[in-house]
Amino acid sequence: MRDRVLTGGARTTGVLLCLLLALLGAAWAARDLTAARPGAEVWWAWLGGARGPRDATAPVSSLLDPLLALGALTAAVTAVRGAVPAPVAAGALCSLGTATALLRAPLLWMPGVGRLPGTDTGLTSWAHRTVLAELALAAALLVVVAAGRRRAGRAGRHRGRSAHGLPEAALSAYGVVRAVPQAADPGRPGRPRKGPARTTAVLLAAAGLAVAGGELYRLLTSGADGYRTGLLGDATDLPALPPPPAHWHAAVLVLLALGAAVAALRRASWARPAAVAAAALLCADGAGVLALAAHTGRAARLAALSGPDRLELATAAFLVLSGLTALLVAFRRGVPDPAVGAGGALAYGSAPGAARPPHAPPPPSTLPPGW
Repeated sequence: MRDRVLTGGARTTGVLLCLLLALLGAAWAARDLTAARPGAEVWWAWLGGARGPRDATAPVSSLLDPLLALGALTAAVTAVRGAVPAPVAAGALCSLGTATALLRAPLLWMPGVGRLPGTDTGLTSWAHRTVLAELALAAALLVVVAAGRRRAGRAGRHRGRSAHGLPEAALSAYGVVRAVPQAADPGRPGRPRKGPARTTAVLLAAAGLAVAGGELYRLLTSGADGYRTGLLGDATDLPALPPPPAHWHAAVLVLLALGAAVAALRRASWARPAAVAAAALLCADGAGVLALAAHTGRAARLAALSGPDRLELATAAFLVLSGLTALLVAFRRGVPDPAVGAGGALAYGSAPGAARPPHAPPPPSTLPPGW
């Protein structure tokens, strides 16, 4: 099957949807940072620390809001850049839409969402509408990527290129030295190279399995009923825009990490943006646990902690290291698009007096045979 690329309209629509998602998350984060006194309380509340009085200055958002805003801005920049291969742009939009839908979906059935005692009912109503808007925007992103694709083979004809990738002006010329840049690792544009792909796959798979192992331990210790509560959630004592339930959040991390690891192992064209999204969430989750442990003093008395608590901190440190490393590796350039730069073919003969490039074959003689 031939490769498909995003149309210009799909890219533009995707960028607008990303900007709307970023605006929603940034607006609530800015509201909390402005209303809270001091602003540091918002940071610790985002990390899961004890919240202050349930009044008008109480944080309404969670750490997920600035994270989604930052991810939406990154996806918008990726999609708007014309030099980014279409599969990478599509992967960035799909990764953002999938992560937003999975992380916001529990707020549809969690009791108490949008209810913040002691605050204005209009504020909590807007918070609930924000959840619905984010889910609608995430679904729209997936629809735009699915519907806004066309076959890649038609693009070259509208840019004045032949079926061989050469400019039409070069067809009448002779002495073409190099028509298309030679890639050291041929393949579909945007796909990761072999070394970085394997490294990313190993790191994300290890991090995903570490989170899955922790969830299996919690299932065995808390029982089916207790684990179900942590999976489906109980928002009776949470902010108006609560984070997903703890076990649901962990399950999403496992799903995204293992999915990105499989994509990187297969060197799919969309593997790099998927790996960036999964690695960023893993790194943020581990860093939040470590920062809260340092703030509450748990890290200072590490030797006195129980085995499960020490294992939790060790897992968080591993998530930070593996997530940060996978993030840096996934940001490396993938296989370049051979169509980019193909117009710089070295040819001579199409213009009078054109100089012959080095190592070019001599032009054919215009003299009759035998001279």
